Amino acid sequence: MNPDEYCQQKAASSGSSFYYSFLFLPPVKRQAITALYAFCREVDDVVDECQDPQVAATKLAWWRSEVAGIHGGSPRHPVTQALQTACANFNLPEEQLQEIIDGMAMDLQQSRYLDFKALSLYCYRVASVVGLLAAEIFGYQDRRTQKYAHDLGMAFQLTNIIRDVGEDARRGRIYLPIDELQRFEVPAATILDARYSDNFRRLIEFQIERAENLYEQALAALPAGDRQAQRPGLVMAAIYRTLLDEIRRDGCQVLSQRTSLTPLRKLWIAWRTWVRG
Repeated sequence: MNPDEYCQQKAASSGSSFYYSFLFLPPVKRQAITALYAFCREVDDVVDECQDPQVAATKLAWWRSEVAGIHGGSPRHPVTQALQTACANFNLPEEQLQEIIDGMAMDLQQSRYLDFKALSLYCYRVASVVGLLAAEIFGYQDRRTQKYAHDLGMAFQLTNIIRDVGEDARRGRIYLPIDELQRFEVPAATILDARYSDNFRRLIEFQIERAENLYEQALAALPAGDRQAQRPGLVMAAIYRTLLDEIRRDGCQVLSQRTSLTPLRKLWIAWRTWVRG
């Protein structure tokens, strides 16, 4: 299995909605975005799968050295080998790849966020930076597209946080800001114990509204001239906004279930969005 095949398998086996946004890209761009996605999955898995924070930190340090080897070195992992090709083709900066690892490392250092400003730094590192790198791969002429990519990445991460409240709580993490838990009178213990309430539903509806506003803000910032090149992001936005609608229709039952769309439905949304351009 060569590096690109490894990344393709990593992306396909994850079941992520992102995979469907890559399907219609030309080969060179598809190789690059798949390598970037596989990299994000690898470093995210370090944090999620390592029970010992010290071991996880050591593994992230190893990934930092791999990223340093991409530019002018000899990376050893198939993902960083594939990413080396992507970086050469699209001039992806090492600093941003390292910043993604910085975001993952935050999960080893804290499991709560005081307010949305604090959470925003985490979202920027693990998602907006990815959006900015993806925008480079997809291509753009207008620098305003960077604002679109930043905000879209933030919206994606907030959607993930909403969907995964219960799953994250079982890992001892609550990403919903502490001041907002207090405002909606939702004790952290009720989330950790998966105790649903009307207050919790209102809290999640508030989070959904924030995410929706970010999607609107991102799409409004995308210049018309770059819209076609940035279609993969539009595909992903369409899939994730549909997911938010499903979560709302389910009554925001994110403590006990993980709402998802079927592969066929994701493929239909992806095709429909791509054709519309």
